[in-house]
Formats: sequence, C-alpha cells, structure tokens
Amino acid sequence: MNEAEPVIRFTDVSVTFTATRALDGVDFRLFPGEVHSLMGENGAGKSTLIKALTGVQPIHGGTIEMDGRPVSFSTPSAAQRAGISTVYQEVNLLPNLSVTENVMLGREPRTRIGGIDWRAAHERTRGLLATMRLDIDPRSMLADHSPAIQQLVAIARAIYVEARVLVLDEPTSSLDNDEVTELFRIIAGLKESGVAILFISHFLDQVYEISDRITVLRDGRLVGEYLTPDLLRIDLVQKMVGKDLPALATIRAHTSNSDVEGGLSDEEPLINAIGLGRRGAIEAFDLRVYEGEVVGIAGLLGSGRTELARLLSGIDRADGGELLIDGRAERLTNPRKAMQNRIAYASENRRTEGIIGDLSVRDNIALALQADMGWFRRIPRRRQDELAASYIQAMNIRPADPDALMGTLSGGNQQKVLLARWLAIAPRLLVLDEPTRGIDVGAKAEIQTLVSDLADNGLSVVFISAELEEVLRISHRIAILREKRKVADLENHDLTVARLLTIIAENSSDGDDD
Repeated sequence: MNEAEPVIRFTDVSVTFTATRALDGVDFRLFPGEVHSLMGENGAGKSTLIKALTGVQPIHGGTIEMDGRPVSFSTPSAAQRAGISTVYQEVNLLPNLSVTENVMLGREPRTRIGGIDWRAAHERTRGLLATMRLDIDPRSMLADHSPAIQQLVAIARAIYVEARVLVLDEPTSSLDNDEVTELFRIIAGLKESGVAILFISHFLDQVYEISDRITVLRDGRLVGEYLTPDLLRIDLVQKMVGKDLPALATIRAHTSNSDVEGGLSDEEPLINAIGLGRRGAIEAFDLRVYEGEVVGIAGLLGSGRTELARLLSGIDRADGGELLIDGRAERLTNPRKAMQNRIAYASENRRTEGIIGDLSVRDNIALALQADMGWFRRIPRRRQDELAASYIQAMNIRPADPDALMGTLSGGNQQKVLLARWLAIAPRLLVLDEPTRGIDVGAKAEIQTLVSDLADNGLSVVFISAELEEVLRISHRIAILREKRKVADLENHDLTVARLLTIIAENSSDGDDD
C-alpha cells in the first residue's frame, strides 16, 4: 500500500450550516490504488465530506489538496474534470435515455462533421459493459432495467470517464450477492490500475472484505484512521456510536417474549390474505398477520418482496384472491382505502416515494394525518407543533428542529420522520419495506427497537429486509419468497440464516407451513 503521497488530503476541514458544524476540523487521506471506507452514523459528516470533495459543498475552513496542491472545486463538473467521479446510492442517471446515452453523456465520440457517432458510442458501451460481464443492449432504455442494473450502469459511466478518484456511496444497496461479487471484481481491477476508491457502506461484512483502510467520523469530527486488519468489528461499531450497542443483541429476546407465538393464535388474524396475487408481479399467496405480530419477509432481490407489500397496502391492485381485515373482506383499490383501514406503507424508495425534501420535518410528519383528515380541514399549527415535538423527542430525530428541511437530514433521520408520519395516523398494520437500508448501525438499532416496542403495544408489522440477520432478529414469523412465489411460512423458533438460505436456494416448495 503506497504511503508516499495521498491523491486527496483534507487538513482541518470545516463545513458549517447555520449553527451546526457538519464537519469540524477533519483530516482525511485517500491514497491511489486503495479502497478507503468512510464510516460513521447518519449525521456523522460522511455525506458532507463527499460533497466537499466533489464540489457540491464549499468548505468554510481548512484546505483540500489533490496531488499535494490546494484545490477548490466550485461545482461537481470542476471536480469531474479533475478526475473525481461519484456514484450515489440513489442512481443519478437519466432513465428516459438509453444505456449508451447515460454512459457517454457529454463524452460521445464524434463523426468527421461533428455529429455524434452513435455506432461507435454503442460499440464502446457494449465493450465496457462486457468488461463488467453485463450482457445488456446498450440501445435499451435505462428505465427498462432493474435498479441493480442501473447502479452498475452508473459505475460503468464512472469507469468510462477514467476517474482517478471514484466515490462509491452505498453502491451495493440494490445489488444481490452475485452482483456484489461482480462489483468487487470491478473494484479490484480499478484498484490495480491505481484508482483511489472511497467506499461508503453500512454493510460491515462488505467493508471488511473490500477495504484497505477505514476512517471513522462521529458528530462531524474525526475519530481516527485505521488499517482495516488492525480494527476489530466491535471496536469499529463502538467508535462509530461512541458507546457499546447492546440494543442489537437484545432485540431478538425482546420480541421473542411476545404472546403471539408465531401467529398461531386462535384469535381472528388482523390481516388474512387468501390467494392474493397480481399477474406478472407475484403469484397467489396466503398470509396471516395477527395483532402485535412482526411478520418478516425474506427473499432475494426480485423475489416479490416489494410486490407483496404493495398488494397488502393498496399501492397495487390485486387481480385475484381476497383480503380479510378482522374477518371482513376488503378491496384495497388504492392507498387511501388502505389508510381508512389503518394500513400504512413505508416504501423502500424513501427519496422518491417518501420524503418531500423541500418541506420541513414538521410538514413531513403531519402529511399523512392531513391527507387522512382531508385538505379542507387544515391541522392547526399548534397541533402540528405538538405532533412534531412529540415525535422528534420520542424517536430521537436529529437535528431536533421541526423547521429543518427534510432533504438536509441524514438517511437514518429521514427514515425516523417517515415512521413518525405513519404512526401519527395510529395504524393497525405498518408495512415496512427495507426501513433500515442505507442507514448506520446506531439508527438501525433504534428503528429495530422501535418496531419491537410497537409490536409489544399491539401494532402489527410486516417487515421486509434483504439482511436475513435483521429479519431473524426482529420477526415472530418469517414468510420466504422465491421467484415471485411464497415458498415457506415459518415460526421464528431456532431459525438460522443458514436455514433461510437453504429454503431460498432450494428448487422445491417443501416447508410451506402456512
């Protein structure tokens, strides 16, 4: 590992928003030919550091050097011209354009008369995708591909511009295990060619697999820089949160003491889906959810997890089967009908289907309640203030400012605000699709504990997560999906990740206990 000269060096860098110091005298080094992971809780300053590096956010103190020379990027374009490229968690491409147009945008090969040489552009894109083992038509529209493919196309664009510094912000959040393996192969090749890679992820296994070096931030300050082999995982977590985190270890025992006992109660289930399905989305499935029960949904990317959630919450309309609520047949033709039955859905795409970034925390919390009451019956400002203050305190939302714009909050705090929004309408069933994706260990523990406490107080929860350990930790019962079909429904007694993986991978539907 080259220690001679970092390609990027931050010295005593500070960034201030009004009265808040997002970065407070931070030092940071990024060397060529290494993968450097930036770790910290949501709100620790990771996003601000990235924005300062990539020309999105000016710094208010300290210096940034590239190759030993001070630099100041006033725009992202200036940073890109200097060789700094970024791939964000939320794919920042143009879905209405082709794959080639997205990869080549602004750098298209030209004909002799100055027009775009589309044949050459498609061939270059095809060759680039081939090096990434992506067999897709470069002429196809980006919108026609899955989020995972779109993420890989974003990385292909970054490779095409021959970046010297590549920032990968949660690049694996939409990828399955095989795609992660392929991405890591690509990263290894870039590292061999001398590219400096800044890797941000909340998956600790991935951080330890791919990283050479780790920098930890907390509350906008530098905790330390470490060689990955020298930093134990438990030490990393404690450095990130500033204390031990017993919460993650105790949630499982907390939920397992429920009276529901895996949903085998003699009582009428709150939700009883019988043969519910939608052609092309998910095959007909049965699913019961009892009062105070957390039902986990496990399966690989594309297995039908989100499609199931959208049927249960009226986002999509079922074309077969029936849904019983308290034993009564109900047709959830739209989300408003679901809300009338006190069913709330939190989408996995919180940026596009959840938060309204230009509204305040107060407005975002009150939004569902206002919609439930009707737009002609405005919630009094005093009531909105009470709601916001109550949930900000109860859910430890930071900053504790109801007037803060939602778009300025970290991912974990945005997720807490979304949960507060739905809790404000007093739901009976909360359908949570990847509620902890892309958030830090501390915020994840808080949300898992909150879900557990809500279930203890009678709220029913459908909990979807790609992390099988999380599903096991928090659920009373687990429904397993494979290839758009429910293949098992198991009480969470002595289940293991290995057992779940076996069921997900096997070719028969043995073990369907519903």
